[in-house]
This record gives sequence, C-alpha cells and structure tokens, in this order.
Amino acid sequence: MNISAVLLAGGESRRMGEEKTTLLFRGKQLWQTQLDVLRKLNTAELFVSARADPAWRPADVKLVADDPPSRGPMSGLAAALAQMRTKHLLALAIDMPFITEAYLEFLCDQIEPGRGVIPKIDDCFEPLAAIYPREVRADVRSALLGKDFSLQTLARRLAAEGKLRVTVVTSLKKELFLNLNEPSDLTAL
Repeated sequence: MNISAVLLAGGESRRMGEEKTTLLFRGKQLWQTQLDVLRKLNTAELFVSARADPAWRPADVKLVADDPPSRGPMSGLAAALAQMRTKHLLALAIDMPFITEAYLEFLCDQIEPGRGVIPKIDDCFEPLAAIYPREVRADVRSALLGKDFSLQTLARRLAAEGKLRVTVVTSLKKELFLNLNEPSDLTAL
C-alpha cells in the first residue's frame, strides 16, 4: 500500500494513571496490538510518534518526535506529515485497540489524490483513526502556531475545504472507535 502510517503514542496517560502503551489488551501490550494492525496493511513506511524514543519501539519503525512543546496528537501528526515520503498518512492512536485491518483498508479505499478520509460518529470526527493527504501539512503546522490545538476544529475545517472526505460510521462499527482512557475502560472489557 503506497501510504505511510503513524502510531500516535505521545500522550501522558494522566487519566489512565499509568503508561498506556504497555497496558495488556488481549494478551499483548497496546503498542504491539496497534503496530500489528498497521503492519498488516503493508504500508510504504511506518512511524511511531512520541515525545521521546520509547524503549519498546521496534528497530524497523521510525521515530518521529513530537514537535516541542507538545500540543497533543496534533504535534505527532505534524511531525509524521513532515517526514513521510508518500502522498497519504494513516494516523492511528495507541489507545484504540478495536480498530481492525478491514476497517483501515476500507478507509484506504476512500482516499483520492490530495484528499484523505476521516470517520465521523454523530457530530464528532475521529481524527485519530483517519488518513490525511500530504497537502494538509501546512494546515496542521498553521494550527500548531495558533491557540486552538483541537483536532476536531482542524478536522472540521479540512472537511469543509474538501481536503478530507467524511465517512459516517454506522452503529455497527462504532465499537471500533472505543478507546482506553481510564482504568474503568479496561475493567469494562
């Protein structure tokens, strides 16, 4: 697949109270679960975005350090867009372990030259399981220079400008976007 992929793993895990990347999910650490899904896509290049180089990062996965000071996932997205060599970047959050290879392939089938795709559930975009075209690099950098670091705001603007195609998530697929933010999220499984 001629796209790049980035695993966004730069969060501080404040709500979880411990490092999310190494939490066990179905017998594997979250980082391994997510990289396994991304590897199945056979992307042209694979990155991990973090504030510092994680000890668990496999040697064949390139680190893209968040631009300091970190502005959340937008910093990781900007860093990966700046280093990718392909025309599209698939971004996936570390804490969304229900996303499947099949759903990501579905998203990949929706991209066009200069246009990515972003899932939307009700009124909320899912920018941490989306594909961005190389052309949005300046938009992301500009947002980082401003005061609003919300990916919802950025996604809304990019969709309105036609740079992201919106795909509505059906009720049957909503569970793919469940994320693990708090200890209760793990016990609810």
